[in-house]
Amino acid sequence: MIELFRVIVDFGLVVLIWMVQLIVYPSFLFYQQTDLAKWHSIYTGKITLIVAPLMFAQTGLIAYQNWSNFSLFSLSSALLCAALWLLTFFEAVPLHQKIDQAVDVEETCKKLVHINKKRTALWTILFLFSLIDFFY
Repeated sequence: MIELFRVIVDFGLVVLIWMVQLIVYPSFLFYQQTDLAKWHSIYTGKITLIVAPLMFAQTGLIAYQNWSNFSLFSLSSALLCAALWLLTFFEAVPLHQKIDQAVDVEETCKKLVHINKKRTALWTILFLFSLIDFFY
């Protein structure tokens, strides 16, 4: 049953990150700086209400899998999850803060799209891991 919950949470995050990568972050480049400044703080507040519970749930499920049935799969999932937290808080969040502070906004938005490619790849791999674990 835990594997099913993991697939559901991982699927939610992978769909969300692909939408952000393909639609949301690139759209920032179409805003005038003053409009983006208004919208960005609203966006980050609202997206956090969706992302944070999913990330905490994913982390908890992976921790439980490591505790209850340690394997190379569960360890790999934990390492990918840790990498995602590090990328999020040490690379993506500071870029969002720069946008909020109106620091080199266009270049910062481009960097955000570039950095988010790593997160998109890792969340996709993590989802595939949980899907494989669920079916096998």
